[in-house]
Amino acid sequence: MNVQDIILEGKATVVDVRSRMEFMGGHVADSQNVPLDEINQHIDELKAMAQPLVLVCASGNRSGMAHHFLSAQGIECYNGGSWLDVNYMMAQKV
Repeated sequence: MNVQDIILEGKATVVDVRSRMEFMGGHVADSQNVPLDEINQHIDELKAMAQPLVLVCASGNRSGMAHHFLSAQGIECYNGGSWLDVNYMMAQKV
């Protein structure tokens, strides 16, 4: 299954790994903010979220790093890339 299918089917929890300031400047509705530099402190919280997680950031680089790390922790997650792209996909769910 790909990211777009997961989002369109409403099965995703979107986790934004940008900084809190970036997140406050705009984000996907109902997304959670766990900055990349704090992600190892929130493993239990992330494991408790409805999975799969779709990880987003500004360009896909930080969400890619988060994906690699969280996958190694046994968390089902996908690199969603830019939050703007995921935000657009979420708007298509209607």
